[in-house]
Amino acid sequence: MAEEFLTPRQVAEEYPFTQNQLATWRWMGLGPDYIKTTPGRGGRIKYRRSAIERWLDEHTVSHREAA
Repeated sequence: MAEEFLTPRQVAEEYPFTQNQLATWRWMGLGPDYIKTTPGRGGRIKYRRSAIERWLDEHTVSHREAA
């Protein structure tokens, strides 16, 4: 299966993040990994769906009891 790439708008439509939140995280060096396809401040941004899912998994808090 081919990797799916999403724009920040597509991410905001499918996940519980706003485009502004994603931009802030990029500026702060937080959030899911992303790809910048053009240089400069206005560069085009893409997210791999797998990177978003991985980031969500890494930030999922589980309250399971230790066995």
